[in-house]
Amino acid sequence: MSNISKLHFITTSAASAQRACEGGANWIQLRLKNIGYDNYRQAALAVQAICTNFGATLIINDNIQLALDIGADGVHVGKQDPLPQAAVDQMLGRGGIIGCTANTIDDIIHLQGKPVSYIGLGPFRFTETKENLSPILGLEGYRQLFADIKERGINHPPIVGIGGILLDDVAALLQTGLYGIAVSGAISKDAQEQTATKDFIEAITEASNTQL
Repeated sequence: MSNISKLHFITTSAASAQRACEGGANWIQLRLKNIGYDNYRQAALAVQAICTNFGATLIINDNIQLALDIGADGVHVGKQDPLPQAAVDQMLGRGGIIGCTANTIDDIIHLQGKPVSYIGLGPFRFTETKENLSPILGLEGYRQLFADIKERGINHPPIVGIGGILLDDVAALLQTGLYGIAVSGAISKDAQEQTATKDFIEAITEASNTQL
C-alpha cells in the first residue's frame, strides 16, 4: 500500500494540478471527457511536467494507451471501460499502476485476482464532476460494504472513497475502512487550492493516526 497515496486529487487542468502539488498533493489523476487524443495528450504532458517537478504520481483516467504513450505512472478505468490485455501487460511490465472503479460488493468480487493496484469506491454523495453516476453509497453504504468484505474474507487492494467528498467527511469516511479518499471539486473549486489541499492532507493524517 505504501506507493498508493491516501489523497488522490482528480483534476482537469495543469493549473489546478500545480496549485494542488504546491499544497502537498503527491497523486494527481487527470480526467478529461469528450476530448480528442491529441488534446488529451497535450494536457497530459503539461500535467506530467508538473508531477515530475514535484515528484508526484500521475494517473491518466480512462485512456491506458495515452498513459503508456507518455510514460505516465498509471491509469484509472471505470466499471465499463475495457482493458486490452496487451496494454495491461505493458503497463504492468513497466511497474505501472492500474486503478479500477467499483460501486458494489459484486464489483469488488469481480476485481479479485485481477492486476488492480487500488479501487475507487463510490460515489459517496452526488457529484457534478462525474457523468453516469452510480447509486450513492453514503457512510452506511461504505460500512456495509466493508462488513461484507470482512465476512466473505475478500482480499483486496487499497480502497479509496470517491464522489463529492468534503473536508468534514474525512474522519468518518476513514473510520469505515477506506484506505484513503479521492477529491476533485472540494479542492479545485476552492479559491485557495493550496490551502484546501493542505487541509485535506492534515485531516487524513489525523484520522489515520487516530486509527493506529
